[in-house]
Amino acid sequence: MSKTRYDGVQVAFHWLIALLIVAAFGLALYVDDLPLSALKFKLYSYHKWIGISVLALVVLRLVWRAWRGAPSALPGQPAWQVKAAAGIHHLLYLLMLALPLVGWLMSSAKGFPVVLFGVLQLPDLVSRNEALGHQLAEAHEVLAYLLLAVVILHVLAALKHHFIDRDDTLRRMLPGRS
Repeated sequence: MSKTRYDGVQVAFHWLIALLIVAAFGLALYVDDLPLSALKFKLYSYHKWIGISVLALVVLRLVWRAWRGAPSALPGQPAWQVKAAAGIHHLLYLLMLALPLVGWLMSSAKGFPVVLFGVLQLPDLVSRNEALGHQLAEAHEVLAYLLLAVVILHVLAALKHHFIDRDDTLRRMLPGRS
């Protein structure tokens, strides 16, 4: 891998996961306002598929990153920015793993199985428990909004680097060659 940019697989993982997160968040907001119906259950299934896909892709991304590494910080970056970027990236990974896991736990506790792509029923992670299901639903919502806030911070930092600092931080994660 080039020491100055992410490889094509890492870039693909980044943008696919980003797209899926936006889709899952938007779908959740839309579905919450729907009356109880077959459509609502169908869209919740899609939301779960997206979440489990994000979980799997993040695990694969972390394995790939451990194998291939990541480019070093750009020269001249203040130490506090390098540390802040590392902290934000760690928090993003943690939230991208925790959010779908909590959603899966919530579905299990509420007695709604997670059936991936309508064909592969995933095992329940906990027994049915309405009180736990309610607590996990609240945790899932809090984690979702926390992930949204951290993603917005991540995007703003990338745009700051691109338009104000005029460095290659954003270009290192864009598809194609720099």
